[in-house]
Amino acid sequence: MGQDTADTSIKDGMNIVERAIKRCLDIVGACFGLLLLSPLFLLIYLLLKKQGYGSAIFKQERIGYKGESFYIYKFRTMCEEAEVDGLPRLAEKDDVRLTPVGKYLRVYHLDELPQLWNVLKGDMSFVGPRPERRYFIDLILNETSDYEYIYLMRPGLTSKATLHNGYTDTMEKMLIRLRMDLNYLNRRSLWLDTKIICTTTIYLLTGKKF
Repeated sequence: MGQDTADTSIKDGMNIVERAIKRCLDIVGACFGLLLLSPLFLLIYLLLKKQGYGSAIFKQERIGYKGESFYIYKFRTMCEEAEVDGLPRLAEKDDVRLTPVGKYLRVYHLDELPQLWNVLKGDMSFVGPRPERRYFIDLILNETSDYEYIYLMRPGLTSKATLHNGYTDTMEKMLIRLRMDLNYLNRRSLWLDTKIICTTTIYLLTGKKF
């Protein structure tokens, strides 16, 4: 499929004041989360170290706000040789590369907890599009130039697209996620962010998979 024309109707639903408030809430929330969940961080770290399969913390370059690169942090869920051939691969359902502890962390999204540090640093927000690697962004841009609007937002820990789409493992899902993220950009507000965070929390506490 060739690249289509950018959708000029896409705009940011938040004004500068709302964006500033959103950033302040991210900082407060990240500090609170890091303190409150520190025992869980320690437990997961010890389990991963005991299991082996490499370092407990995994970092990977992603593209975020304003198209700038940053390192995202996660608890390691795969062995260090997950991409031994050097080619980026999307995570798959029941991925054979997952370690025993990593598989559990993925199911309950506990591997994402270190990203609270990314939120505190300003790389990410609590709500926003999931950050992607340059390799996959280029594939999406071959389909549509609309992906560049994603750079108007800080990437997020959660989003409506994440709750709907879960782990994105096909180009079709990538494009669905993009459309949902752009819809969020048009409609985003502090109230919408609150609803998405509440829904995500309910999903996590009730064990609903996404």
